[in-house]
Amino acid sequence: MLYSFGTFPDGYTPSAELVLDGSGNLYGTTVEGGLGGGTVFKLTQSNGQWAETIIYSFCQQNSCADGGFPYSTLIFDTAGNLYGTTEQGGAYGSNSPPLEGDGVVFELTPQPTGPWTETVLHSFGNGTDGIAPLAGLVFDKSGNLYGTTAAGGTGGGGGNCSASCGTVFELSPAAGGQWTENVLYNFCSQAACADGIEPMSALIIDTAGNLYGTTFEGGDTGNDGTAFELTPGENSQWTWKLLYTFHESLTNGGSPSGLIMDKSGNLYGTTEFGANGNNGVAFELSPGSGGQWTENVLYLFCSQANCLDGGASRSPLVFDNAGNLYGTTILGGTSQFGVVFGLTPARTGTWTEVPIYNFLGGEEGSDPVAGLILDANGNLYGVAPGGPGPELGIVFEVSP
Repeated sequence: MLYSFGTFPDGYTPSAELVLDGSGNLYGTTVEGGLGGGTVFKLTQSNGQWAETIIYSFCQQNSCADGGFPYSTLIFDTAGNLYGTTEQGGAYGSNSPPLEGDGVVFELTPQPTGPWTETVLHSFGNGTDGIAPLAGLVFDKSGNLYGTTAAGGTGGGGGNCSASCGTVFELSPAAGGQWTENVLYNFCSQAACADGIEPMSALIIDTAGNLYGTTFEGGDTGNDGTAFELTPGENSQWTWKLLYTFHESLTNGGSPSGLIMDKSGNLYGTTEFGANGNNGVAFELSPGSGGQWTENVLYLFCSQANCLDGGASRSPLVFDNAGNLYGTTILGGTSQFGVVFGLTPARTGTWTEVPIYNFLGGEEGSDPVAGLILDANGNLYGVAPGGPGPELGIVFEVSP
């Protein structure tokens, strides 16, 4: 355990992947704590000990115009600035006080001395631009930002979503430090929400500028989520394409996490539900002829007695240099508080799963909802919302 949250003005309930800078410092977000709307924190190592610095506490402004409740992971730009989203806060919206807004995209800029400076790049909830961004952001080569909102937009009218079913958005820098938002897609734009609803995970981008992502629910078979692609075209027009529809009553899983891509263009992820006892799967999506994509289930969680191998993963996966995959589950393991797992490919095409670490609850952490990051030495870093005392959360490292 590198750090235990909960001492005021500390944050608590970390729920997103960490990010590592070039000096080995760790950065992340807590959904709650600080001044009431969550925090952005930095962990610095010295002589084997880790010390925390609060970079920013949300809700410093009236009605939390600076944002509140950051569920998102962070990303760096080349100048060392950090970017992320908050679910609530901002200049617009109708939530109950003190967090009256529907979320923001923010930038944090380091200063030579003193605290970092926050700038709100966009406040959601002004019209039909989407509300409640839960996931992190991704840059393209031109410096534009892309992300998702779990609700809002113009789609609606079927499935489990009567209206405002989520969006994919783009933020483009403009003169004078302003940013312009463009909604690229509104979910539940198809009959019965066949295109999916509630995109809750971050997008990824390939070398051609295509975006890939998932929806937690929706789809025309089972309402258990979709995988999709957005392709840029002329005159800033984007084409949306359905890659795959999940169905938790089958072995292909339901409610997928975020995606990663290998060098061959295959996509990988996990699902929270489906298959053995509705405990989820790890999957691969591969492009084929005619633009069709095929799912290959790499592993069915809870395949071992008492789910010692883990169950219910909300974790995006991460590759090491040898092609192994790593992630977390919120259930299962020796104490039923979740595991860190590894997936190893074999020449036969099958994958072997190994629980690398079992969470024990209490001060050892529990319920790791976020994915992992990997450093150059093969160490894995992550967060778990459960922890000591009232279970306010920890940051952990798992070393080979």
